[in-house]
This record gives sequence, C-alpha cells and structure tokens, in this order.
Amino acid sequence: MHGACLRSTTSFVRKSCSIVSAIVIIALGLTATVRAQYVSTHHVRDVVRDNVAAPVGRLPANQVMTLNVVLPLRDAAGLEAFLEEIYNPNSPTYRHFLTVPEFTEKFGPSQADYDAVVHYVKANGFTVIGGSRDAMDVLIKGPVSAIETAFHVSIMTYQHPSENRLFYGPDREPTTNLSFPLWHVSGLDSFSLPHPMLAKRSDYAKAHGVSAESLVSHATTGSGPSASFLGSDMRAAYYGGTSLRGAGQNLGLFEYLGTDLADLNTYYKNAKQTNSVPITLLSTDGTSTSCTYNAADGFCDDTEQTLDMTQALGMAPGLSSLVMYIGSTDTAIIGAMTTHSPLPTTIGCSWGWTPADPSTLDPYFKKMAAQGQTFFAASGDNSTWSRRNEAWPADDANIVSVGGTDLTTASAGGPWKSETAWVDSGGGISPDRIAIPSWQKISGVINSSNKGSTTLRNGPDVSANANFTFYTCADQTSCLANQYGGTSFAAPMWAGFIALVNQQLGGHVGFINPTIYSQNVGSSYSTDFHDITSGKSGSYSAVTGYDLVTGWGSPKAGLINSLAP
Repeated sequence: MHGACLRSTTSFVRKSCSIVSAIVIIALGLTATVRAQYVSTHHVRDVVRDNVAAPVGRLPANQVMTLNVVLPLRDAAGLEAFLEEIYNPNSPTYRHFLTVPEFTEKFGPSQADYDAVVHYVKANGFTVIGGSRDAMDVLIKGPVSAIETAFHVSIMTYQHPSENRLFYGPDREPTTNLSFPLWHVSGLDSFSLPHPMLAKRSDYAKAHGVSAESLVSHATTGSGPSASFLGSDMRAAYYGGTSLRGAGQNLGLFEYLGTDLADLNTYYKNAKQTNSVPITLLSTDGTSTSCTYNAADGFCDDTEQTLDMTQALGMAPGLSSLVMYIGSTDTAIIGAMTTHSPLPTTIGCSWGWTPADPSTLDPYFKKMAAQGQTFFAASGDNSTWSRRNEAWPADDANIVSVGGTDLTTASAGGPWKSETAWVDSGGGISPDRIAIPSWQKISGVINSSNKGSTTLRNGPDVSANANFTFYTCADQTSCLANQYGGTSFAAPMWAGFIALVNQQLGGHVGFINPTIYSQNVGSSYSTDFHDITSGKSGSYSAVTGYDLVTGWGSPKAGLINSLAP
C-alpha cells in the first residue's frame, strides 16, 4: 500500500494515502502510550513473591493513601563519572560540588518528564500534595482504587511471617502507561516498620539473662546526673578544643516521628546548660511533627528524636541551624534533605528499616555526594548483620556507616582515656549483597585479621560511644541516666563532628569514605582515629586497623585537619 502511494500521480490517491498514514502513525503512537512501563526498582516483598505470606484480604477501594512517586536520574553514568572526579584529590574539580539547581539541570528529570508524571497521576484520580522536580518526586494522595488503576496492581493484605500483624502490599510489580519508566513508588506496602537504633539497658539485660548493673562498667566519668555522659562530654572526648563550634553550618536529622521540644529543654535545664541553636521541625509529607501523649493519638515516644538532637548539639553547639526532617516515607524525607534551603551539609540517621529494594535511595545518596552532603547511618544494636538482622541503610555503599564503642574518659567532661568495642555494635558483611565499593578494595583495608569480604560491602566505616552511659530526657516524664545506649547516639555525634570540619574548611567535605579509607592505610591513621583493638561483637572482633565492629574507630581532633587542611 505504502509503495503504491508513493508511485501514485493522482492527488486524490495521495490525499487518501496521507490520511491512512496519519491513522497508522496515531495508532502506533497510542500503542506506544499504553505499553506498560516498568518501574526500575522492585516493590513486591520476597515473602509475597515466594508465597511465604499468603494473602488474607484486600485493602478497601476507598481507603486513602499517600504515595511518593520518584523519577529516575537523567544520566546515571554521567553522575558516576562526575563523582569520581570531584572525590579525586588530583582532579582540578576536586570538591567542586553542585548546587541543587545545578544538579537538577545536569542529572535530574527533565521538566517535560516531570510534568508528564504530574499529569498522569492527576488524570488517574490523585491529588498532588508535594514533591518537586529538584527532589525528583511527586507526592500524591488518593484512594486504593486509583493506585490499582494507575499502577496496574492489587493492594492485598497479608499475615506478617514474623510479627503478629497484617501488612499490605502490591501483588505484582507496578507498571504505568507513561512513555518512560519511573524509579520508585514509595508507600505501596507496610511490611517493614522503621525502628530507632537505640537500646535500653534493662531490655538488653533481660534478653541476655544478665544483670543490668553489670552492663555499665564505665558510667562513672560523665558530667551528667549519676556520672552519665552528656553530648558535651562526647565533644570533650573526641574533639577537646574550643575554637570550632559548627558556626555557619546546617545539620539535618532524619526522623520517622516528630518530637516535643519541651523534652530537649528539660535536658538542658537538668544538665545546667543552654542551647542557642535554632531548631526547626519540618514535615516532609504531612506527617505530624508533634510527639506527645494524648487521648486521640495515644503514646508517642520521642526518646530517639531528643537524643539525636542532644548528641548533634553537644558536638557542635554553635550550629546555624538544626532541622528535624520528619516523614512517613523514606524518599520524601531524603528528597527534602537534598533540596531544602539552607541545605543540610551534614546529616544523621538513627533509624533502620528494610526496603523492598535496597537500591531505592541510591540516586539520593549519590545526589548528596554530588552536592557535598555527608550522610551518617547508625549500624544497629543487634551485633552481626544478617538477613534476619537487617541494618539498612547502614550497609548501603553510598553512606557512612557508624558503629558503637564503649568509651571511658579521664574525668567528668574530660578527655578521651580508653575505648573498646561495644558488645552489640552492628556490623559485618552486607546482607543485601551490595558490591564492595572501590575504597574498601584499597590494599590493606580487608585482610585475614578483620575477616571482611573482598566482594561485598563491609561495615561499619567509623564508630563512637554507644554503651549504656548516656543521659536522656523524653516523653514528658522524668529523665534517665545510664539507661539508654546504641549506635543511634553515635550517628548524630558524627554528624556534629563533621560540622566542625566544615567550619574549618569554610565549605563542606561531602562523602568522606573515599578520603578516610585512602588516608587510613597510610601514616595519618594514628593522628586521625582512635584505633579500637579490643572487644568483640557477635562474629567479629576489634583488631588493629579496620574491623567489622568499629570500622576505623572513633574520631580524634587530628581528623579535622586531615579533612580540612
């Protein structure tokens, strides 16, 4: 037919052929439009895929849910090459980080693609309630019926295999009628409930059949009530100076629950100290920023949220700002952390959860690295990592994983004296089978002594005090001394320490792992870190050099000069 049209000399035939061709083109276009586009990450839980959790029902069609739709990076390979350059000390673009708009223009979604997603979700019955092109996400709210239509899934309910509750999730991988794939859709399941990485002394003792008093052998040198450690004691032990206070720096804390700032005020009143840093509670997806007990909402525990602040502020008491980024979906929280003004250049995360796909946040972690942001994640408080003892995001290759130690100081509010591995410090070989990053392949890092993997990501990277030696105030009740510990104390502590580094640098250091691994196999190690060489946790022991309990160890003041000469 097409050949005949080309050979025809009559205008009528040519016109008829043009109409036919147009119809064919439209038909082909419609076919391309309705062809299902897969989402790049996976969303079906293993227990659903493997029929371990059988469906017991289906969510009501009119139940309203909030989802976060994430668009992919525009040039993932280009971003990898860019990161190689800006973290290479010999490169002319070393530490030439991007601003938020610059990142969007180079690697973020195009305006056309972003607009297409907004149009698609609205056309399918959703209301857009947030998100931005800079954050690579569209935050939406709508009924289950709209979710099932837009993403071609059924939202089923299942009996949780290890917890006494039901969870919901998709029965198949989501697809759309867009002309390009999405990266991820957050909020489609409730299989994993985020939990703070803290431990209570009495709970630990009961679980291990030991006396609670025997667990706190070093809680005698803090300047808080009952000789407990305050955040300021950690500053004295690991920094020991006075000139750097985090001036001009903006610190962020990743939180799944809000807080009651009255608890922070109580802490400072009882510690006979004053906080001068302005604190902002920012909801990233409509999640409440409050955490108090009331008849309508029940009890909300803000122990984690308050201790995160006390450890970050104790290490860096002169910050320009501290923002608590609060949300219910990981991508919404971290999307806000990569776009908010002022941008948090050092971040602590003391929460753990198990994502359906461990690569979900990688575009954001890499974006942080490109923008000069440092992200610390607590490695966990249940000893050796395993599939049943998950500590994500601590085993992700694009963040700094923070383990735990048992610290003794020379006096109350005094300098570092000694340190051993904390008995429950999370660490080991990536249970998510994340490939070993280049900086752990450096000769001298992995050896027979530390028993690390030469093919998979090892953790933690660094550590700090996590024993049951801290002073905490929470839940509008009496404060506690030497009752709580965990790597959740160590992660914000490190975020505060990097604020000191950034102040001295007059800029920001960004992702520190490529730097500290290369430096620590050399002569600067003893100047930069306390090498923890005694103690063990689970399957691994602290050894000379890098190990899978404490990483490289806890920071010394010399690390500031190494990172910010």
